[in-house]
Amino acid sequence: MNQPLTPSYRPLYQQIKDALLSRIVAGEWPPGTFIPSESALAKEYGVSVGTLRKALDALASEHVVIRHQGKGTVVATHDSDRSLFQFFHLVHLDGTRSLPISRVLARDCRAASRDEAEALGIEEGEAVVHIRRVRDLDEAPALLEDLVVAAERFPALEQEPATLPNTLYQLYQQRFGQSVAKAEERLFAVTASPTEEEVLKVAPGTPLLEIRRIARDLQGQALEYRVSRCETQRHCYLNEL
Repeated sequence: MNQPLTPSYRPLYQQIKDALLSRIVAGEWPPGTFIPSESALAKEYGVSVGTLRKALDALASEHVVIRHQGKGTVVATHDSDRSLFQFFHLVHLDGTRSLPISRVLARDCRAASRDEAEALGIEEGEAVVHIRRVRDLDEAPALLEDLVVAAERFPALEQEPATLPNTLYQLYQQRFGQSVAKAEERLFAVTASPTEEEVLKVAPGTPLLEIRRIARDLQGQALEYRVSRCETQRHCYLNEL
């Protein structure tokens, strides 16, 4: 039985949105499945169809669900196309996009550093899975990425098959039941280190773009901390507002 909604200063549609989100997080409606119709849910919660529709629109704006006119509302999945266009912002200087190809350089389970622990909301020294990979665009190295996730949420990720999929968010969802709903990024200008010079095949002292990303789950908890160093002679970061 669903818990009745309690009075709150928050708008009613926000309360409905939170109730629906809780059911999605609990796995009642897995990714890729349609949820009940607007009229059925409105009747279940005792609200107007307009209020229910506003709650679903709010979930859609956060990429939790996808609205299909005339068909219904489906819980979003992380397919390769969605992850590429929603979360990958490096493009050619003329704005055109290429599909990145990933090559894993290293992966292991180790203790979290202070920065990693702070980003993930865990204790320093807790176990994390670390993956380092290079991402090629048009057969040339463009990004060097280091990403970490809490080992408790991704057990034995470091032991997955040798070839990890290009779209890790899809793997997180399908293999571990962890869905990335949104991400926040901070950009910095840095100088290439010797390792980055070798991997990205750039000259000493080449300026790079560093992107520090925290990816969050449906409840807003940190799921992944990723630091990417990007070559900027042939590529740029594009954010369409």
